[in-house]
Amino acid sequence: MKLQPVIETPHPAAIWAETAPLDPLQIDCVTAVMLKILDNKCKMQPEQQMAITAIYTVVRQRQGALFEPSIHQKIDDALNADSAISCQQIHELRLYAERVIPKPVMKHFKSYLRDSLYDLN
Repeated sequence: MKLQPVIETPHPAAIWAETAPLDPLQIDCVTAVMLKILDNKCKMQPEQQMAITAIYTVVRQRQGALFEPSIHQKIDDALNADSAISCQQIHELRLYAERVIPKPVMKHFKSYLRDSLYDLN
């Protein structure tokens, strides 16, 4: 019997993110939400968290405004079960992200994201 290779369809949010005109501060907002997910402080439903994770995997290569590129390696490490990065380090990064991104910016971004992704579900 010949087995067919598994074909994974990209998440609709990832497809959206490939062409979304996100500015550097919005890229940082995606990163901040990803940190919130990893810190188990995100109040989004699991399917919304999956969408953010899909978006993050697409936009993590783009330059943000506030974070050093090394933050993405720390997030990658946290996603790796064998990683040495601690929950405390992720927690501290999340708190830092919440301090440096103005609340109105994050609120506007979340609204933009909801409006943009509404038709994808």
